[in-house]
Amino acid sequence: MIVIADGGSTKTNWCLINEAGRKIYFNTEGYNPYFSKGEYIVKSLNETLPDHLEREKLTGVYYYGAGCSTPGNVKIVADAMKQIFINAEVFVGHDLLASCRALLGNEPGFAAILGTGTNSCLYDGTEITMNIDSLGYFLGDEGSGSFIGKRILSDYMKGYMPKGLREAFYDNYALTNEDIFDNIYNKPLPNRFCASFSKFLYDFKDNYEDYAFSTIDYAFTAFFEALVIHYPNYKDHKLNCVGSVGYSFRDILSIVADRYEMGVGKIIRSPIDDLVHYHLELAPKG
Repeated sequence: MIVIADGGSTKTNWCLINEAGRKIYFNTEGYNPYFSKGEYIVKSLNETLPDHLEREKLTGVYYYGAGCSTPGNVKIVADAMKQIFINAEVFVGHDLLASCRALLGNEPGFAAILGTGTNSCLYDGTEITMNIDSLGYFLGDEGSGSFIGKRILSDYMKGYMPKGLREAFYDNYALTNEDIFDNIYNKPLPNRFCASFSKFLYDFKDNYEDYAFSTIDYAFTAFFEALVIHYPNYKDHKLNCVGSVGYSFRDILSIVADRYEMGVGKIIRSPIDDLVHYHLELAPKG
């Protein structure tokens, strides 16, 4: 039995492939090692993994996670996984590699993540050949849920948000400026806190089309300006993207891509199904 996981900063999607070849899906929270350390990961998995999961029978764990881009961060996650899945061979890779394998399989191209955070790369069909660092929540992540959420919070706090939308925001969250500052500067996982408000904008986008469009257009334009256009010959590639933000606002993403003369390829919410397909059908054997 093996298990494959795609771990974002907010949520991890898992697929167990049992001895009969049946696929069983389940979710846990996300584990970005920049924010979640090993002890926390072990505790959370012990509390949230399904009771029916026979951990000791697993022979392989393939975990792709946000933040798993350095040897130190990979070790944090791998050591935690080995404490949970004691008899399994554990592979920990970057969620960007998962996106490449899900979006492109064994074909070369451009792949991006637009979820809680942002990432992008060129892929040669086997490995990532170029990656411009998005610099994370504080310094970059243009186009991401956290980037959009910061814009929404700023507009709410400054009074720039349309009056009706501002009232709906308060009705939904009852947040004061002091509450927002506390969540961002004093509480854990500020990136996840900010990213959560991109869903609010999605839920109200039909009622406030101009504000929603301008906010998302601003975010995706920043994504292209800060990252995409700096890849060599980027117009020769299609924009392939995974993540809830890119998928939810794919109509605006397509408009922005067209503005930069870049074709649009595959846009999916989650890579887990295509990632499972890759491991079962496309991955090198042995």
